[in-house]
Amino acid sequence: QVHLVESGGGLVQSGGSLKLSCQTNSATFNYMYIGWFRQAPGKEREALSCTSHTDGSTYSVDSVEGRFTISRDAVKNTVDLQMNSLKPEDTGVYYCAAYRGAYYSNQCKLDAREYDHWGQGTQVTISP
Repeated sequence: QVHLVESGGGLVQSGGSLKLSCQTNSATFNYMYIGWFRQAPGKEREALSCTSHTDGSTYSVDSVEGRFTISRDAVKNTVDLQMNSLKPEDTGVYYCAAYRGAYYSNQCKLDAREYDHWGQGTQVTISP
């Protein structure tokens, strides 16, 4: 059974930091690709970062590269998103999601259409 529960959202000032956590279970953590996504008000859901269960590799979109860091904790079965230098445009609901993949690959996909399991989301609000 897939398990995805986000936590860590909140209200911070511009320039601040937040760490989001996606709590999974061992089946999800060890056998599925996991990604972080964001949906801003009135906008489509966008991919931020993802990680592969095969080799632990991570990928991020250019817009957050250098500010956001995705990481895996194999003891806790969590996939975290450390967000630094936050901007008001980072405001939105942040989701973690997972997909199994049709074939073995070390490269996870930064495309929401690939993901078929989603958490409930956590709100992040950045004040100017």
